[in-house]
Amino acid sequence: MLPLGAEASAPASSSVLLDQIFHHIDLQQDDFVQALKEWLTVESESSDPKLRGELTRMMDIAAKRIQALGATVELISPNVKQLIDEQEVPLPPVLLANLGNDTHKPTVCFYGHVDVQPAKMDDGWITKPYTMTEINGNLYARGASDDKGPVLAWIHAVETFIALKQDIPVNMKFIIEAMEEVGSLGLEETIKEHGHFFSDVDYIVISDNSWISRKPALTYGTRGDAYFFVEVKGGERDLHSGSFGGIIHEPMNDLIALLASLVDSSGHILIPGIYDDVAPITEEEKKLYDNIEFDLEEHKKNNGLKKFIQNSKRNLLMQLWRHPSLSIHGIEGAFYGIGSKTVIPAKVIGKFSIRQVPNMNLSVAEEQVLKHLENVFAKRNSPNKLTVTMPIAALPWVTDVKELQYEAARKAIVKVFGVDPDMIRDGATIPIAKTFQTLTQKRVMMIPIGGADDGEHSQNEKISRNNYIQGTKLFATFFLELAELHQKTQKD
Repeated sequence: MLPLGAEASAPASSSVLLDQIFHHIDLQQDDFVQALKEWLTVESESSDPKLRGELTRMMDIAAKRIQALGATVELISPNVKQLIDEQEVPLPPVLLANLGNDTHKPTVCFYGHVDVQPAKMDDGWITKPYTMTEINGNLYARGASDDKGPVLAWIHAVETFIALKQDIPVNMKFIIEAMEEVGSLGLEETIKEHGHFFSDVDYIVISDNSWISRKPALTYGTRGDAYFFVEVKGGERDLHSGSFGGIIHEPMNDLIALLASLVDSSGHILIPGIYDDVAPITEEEKKLYDNIEFDLEEHKKNNGLKKFIQNSKRNLLMQLWRHPSLSIHGIEGAFYGIGSKTVIPAKVIGKFSIRQVPNMNLSVAEEQVLKHLENVFAKRNSPNKLTVTMPIAALPWVTDVKELQYEAARKAIVKVFGVDPDMIRDGATIPIAKTFQTLTQKRVMMIPIGGADDGEHSQNEKISRNNYIQGTKLFATFFLELAELHQKTQKD
């Protein structure tokens, strides 16, 4: 699997080839960092429609880089329309690429995204967010860890085999998008319309999350997300608190009472029935937590925290990964500017989410939330109008760590980092994992290379040079290990 016109050298032994791969990646690391720097200058923020052109430009850059591998690349325009302020805004294309069709090799499909979260200097960045800056071995810029760094690391891994004139041990496919940070609009429809693209895929791999400590990890589960809007509407306009305070049912007071009824100070969700469908914990699952390297004190320090609710590693990780949680995110319509304003807002909207876990049912959870809020609101005898909606409903994902691709990744991590990886879940939501699993019926796995302190979605996002370069080695080694295990399976 080399570009047209290239000539493969005689195959090296596995250990010799691995040494050559590592040596080449080390020699090329400055070039790889430069490539990342160029990608990070593109302000590919998907939440701002004014930057839609930058998304398309970023997709073109990624397409040219993958095309240079010798891959067949398609940029597919999603058959979905996005309306913003009653105007139709075009979506960026989705990239589908094929490299190799040897039926004796496993076919790996890598998923990644090249859009990013918003970032501005006045948010608290110490460096310009769209100018990569290296400080103490860390590469700072928006998108460095989420997800441009990992996407490029996969490409560099393939480039390494080509540069060494060695046959790539696997068939490669890429599916890259630029709307992940706003819900992957148009991606599910594209997957459905191009189902043939996945017909010969054996494994789908995602590298869009991070380790939980300084130790490498493999991720086998993520939580889902049910996001709710709670609107309380009173009169037709805002009122003066001096003229109306104390004589009306204020929408803000109603909303605060509703939000306060959702969760207690120990993090326990107060909505009746919400825990009924949570999958039971098995003894085998409990054992997975014992060997995970995780320091509570370091985690607190890294994130500027004073205290966790849980005081043991196992309890904290279980609460984060395999129990639902409820977080209140904000109130729309309330006064939040500088100074004082004695207004009674006519309409306020509270926003909260419940992180879902197996085997919770989204529609059941929606009904439980609605019933609970209606009961609390009824007891207030308020004439205001309550409206509850669930605009986001993303399912959790979990898979079996005993599957072949996880064994291959574990062996690769041992060879690159010299340690067995932690087997972890992720408390966040990566909806595409469940989407792939459901729509393609293929095996899905996650191989993160981001560090626990990378600050994805936060100020001063970074990826360390070490993780970026060692991650490239990891992906190249994974190709070799997966091919070897796959061939053994085929023979058996």
